[in-house]
Amino acid sequence: MSTPTADARLLFAGRPIREVVDELTQEIRELYTADEVPWVVGYSGGKDSTAVLQLVWTALRDLPAEQRTKPVYVISTDTLVENPVVALWVTRSLESMRAAAAEQGLPIEPHRLTPELKDTFWVNLIGRGYPAPRPKFRWCTERMKIRPSNSFIRRVVRRHGEAILVLGIRKQESQARARAMARHEKRRVQERLSPNANLPNSLVYSPIEDWSNQEVWVFLEQVANAWGHSNTELKAMYMSASEDQECPLVVDNTTPSCGDSRFGCWTCTLVEKDKSMVAMVNNVEERKWMTPLMELRDKLDVTGEEEHKLRDFRRMNGSVQLFGERIIHGPYTQEARETWLRDLLEAQTWVRANGPEEVRDLELVTMEELHEIRRQWVFEKHEVEDSLPRIYQETTGEVFPGRPLDEHLTLGADEMDLLREACEGDELLFGTARELLEVERKFRTMTRRSGLFEALERTVKNGFFENKEDAHAYALQKKKLRDQIAEHLPLTDEEEEDADAPA
Repeated sequence: MSTPTADARLLFAGRPIREVVDELTQEIRELYTADEVPWVVGYSGGKDSTAVLQLVWTALRDLPAEQRTKPVYVISTDTLVENPVVALWVTRSLESMRAAAAEQGLPIEPHRLTPELKDTFWVNLIGRGYPAPRPKFRWCTERMKIRPSNSFIRRVVRRHGEAILVLGIRKQESQARARAMARHEKRRVQERLSPNANLPNSLVYSPIEDWSNQEVWVFLEQVANAWGHSNTELKAMYMSASEDQECPLVVDNTTPSCGDSRFGCWTCTLVEKDKSMVAMVNNVEERKWMTPLMELRDKLDVTGEEEHKLRDFRRMNGSVQLFGERIIHGPYTQEARETWLRDLLEAQTWVRANGPEEVRDLELVTMEELHEIRRQWVFEKHEVEDSLPRIYQETTGEVFPGRPLDEHLTLGADEMDLLREACEGDELLFGTARELLEVERKFRTMTRRSGLFEALERTVKNGFFENKEDAHAYALQKKKLRDQIAEHLPLTDEEEEDADAPA
């Protein structure tokens, strides 16, 4: 597909691209050789980070070998729920980068970063029961993207004392980004190095901060990729993620650009719809295998009363809390979490069986995450029937490769059925009885049983409601009593007892 030609005067202020690139690479060489502070280049596999890394790579390659002394760490954060097409692209790019750097004798070290096991999406959503992320409960970004990169940078700073972050941020990305960059410009210690507000002893260098979307694309089209990865394929990936499959040259502010495509987590519920993934599936027949992922993402994106049905009326610690007169719902119920796990494993199994060769081993959820989810369910949530291995086998047709957690821990399916039958369908009573049994088992083997009665009392208090409506009424009554206390109204002895009791 061809793209229209723009007036060269609209790009790089009318300067030849070679002149702009030569000037930037010279600036990069001067900054690199000015001190011994290591560099950390952020690489997402997108157009901006690719352009920046190409400039750095070219600048270092033109230096004498004796001047290429300090390391350049290239970091790419994989949240483990990235768009699979993009994740595969980045993985291959890092492999090409590693081989090319070794061959060319460059001190460039690619690193693929991932969240800690406790911070991954599925461990939090399916394991702990966190509801799907929302703007007011955006628990994912900090855990999955910020912590891995900041931890790496802090390690570099501890080892070397300082670090310079080289980023593909641009003022034209958004007004908020432009304002932030303008604030940091005022505090620059050198002409092009800005302080990093979040990481001490680190500075930020943004070589293409003044470039437009189209200038980035022109650079990538005219300058070959330095580590042998295809910029043409990168542009094709952006094109496939745009509804109209166009990456036009920008001639004015009204002209759209495929640079507006946003690749992110395929599970993201912070946006109304993942337009880039929908476009990829609609535009490329060979990517229809991603349809189950879109369907699962849409299932996660449930709100209002439908979402409340999936969540416990109690908070994570078992308490009942109100916002105004409404209950603040807690984590997903056991039934909901088991459903999410089943849907996830079914999607993974289907993709592996029906997708192209490159995704036959695709992991939508890692085995390490499954082991942690299982541990969370059994030890943290006292779901001692240990249902994960059974769900895994039913959905994948394979035996779960995990050892028994404790031969004395889990109750068998028959015992669980008897307990549930004895509770006559009362899931709240069943959960409380099951947790009481687990508390007893936990303390049984202890030499000192300090805390046993407190644990039993806490379990009974968390489960003594008849149902959600009973818990709501109780919480409203406590709120009323607290309000009376705040207004210094006299209470009866019985009301004072109720007000002091835990929710």
